[in-house]
Amino acid sequence: MIANQLVFMSEEGKPVLPAAVDGQILVLGIETSCDETAAAVVARRADGSACLISSVVRAQWEHHRDFGGVVPEIAARAHAECLDEIIRMALSEAGASLADVDGVAAAAGPGLIGGLIVGLVSAKAIAMARQKPLIAVNHLEAHALTVGLTDGLPPPYLMLLVSGGHTQLLLVRDVGVYTRIATTIDDALGEAFDKTAKLLGLPQPGGPAVEECATTGNPTRFALPRPMLGRSEPHFSFAGLKTAVRHRAHEVAPLTNTDVADLCAGFQAAVLASVRDRCARGIDLAEQALGAKLGHFVAAGGVAANRTLRAGLTELAKKKGLAFHAPPLALCGDNAAMIAWAGAERLARGLVDPLDAPVRPRWPLDSEAPKVRGAGVKA
Repeated sequence: MIANQLVFMSEEGKPVLPAAVDGQILVLGIETSCDETAAAVVARRADGSACLISSVVRAQWEHHRDFGGVVPEIAARAHAECLDEIIRMALSEAGASLADVDGVAAAAGPGLIGGLIVGLVSAKAIAMARQKPLIAVNHLEAHALTVGLTDGLPPPYLMLLVSGGHTQLLLVRDVGVYTRIATTIDDALGEAFDKTAKLLGLPQPGGPAVEECATTGNPTRFALPRPMLGRSEPHFSFAGLKTAVRHRAHEVAPLTNTDVADLCAGFQAAVLASVRDRCARGIDLAEQALGAKLGHFVAAGGVAANRTLRAGLTELAKKKGLAFHAPPLALCGDNAAMIAWAGAERLARGLVDPLDAPVRPRWPLDSEAPKVRGAGVKA
């Protein structure tokens, strides 16, 4: 991770924090890492508890629908066109002004570089003009810390991060301290959902479309693999499952609505079986790494909104003697509330960034984690 530093200096040349750090911290968060333009205002109280004051998210799917996926150039332009308005809306809903906030946080990576630049440059402009601390937030860290905002849950805990671009098990030891336990060796789970939806002619975003279609399907009709089931290593793989869905679809083409529903149900059942098995192994390894019994298991990221997955992971956690946590559905996908909260947590610890902080299209939380054979650059 980038080395963070305090940017405000006393007359004696010593770093100082805003006085509000001793009491309540109010942080403006900005999120533009992919195809949601978002801003939020979050308060962190002196006791470490949280209050989400406002959250505004504007999705872009109408801009990208005809292309079957997010077009980076279109996404960046859409962010630039509406971000100022989104920030004004978030401040208005919070009953606050830029003068009231104690820090400005923006997603600096990982993500699409054009969108990241729009958000981080805007945050830098506000921070410089208003003499506010800047916090360049790792988007993955924001997902990892969301349960502190929603559930008041402090580390340590094990987190399953399942999003469009990442599938990882992370031991969250503390704010800024993470150990990667597992990763995907090919597709992320969100990518697998999106590609399966596209293959079956379902609309994007693919995850919700597959989940909805699966509700009327027969999950046992098609024989589909359970990738990595029973392996001693805890890693994930979804490319083979996606390919198997394609083969089954070709075998029964042309597809009827029933065929599509059954394939979606079978795909989702295979995903759940694989993820539960991998997470069970990951829990064991995380407890070995921690040297203690875990109390909490967390799921975060856009795919964590899948109700079937949430129910299955709840059962797994109970079997393992853990409490299961996942953010409310509205805070599973990309949002600025999690960026603001991660920013508040870092600001409270004096972890702020200089105005030349870079965007990081690739930014692992655990940069020391060993490379996994076969894993891509997002591992």
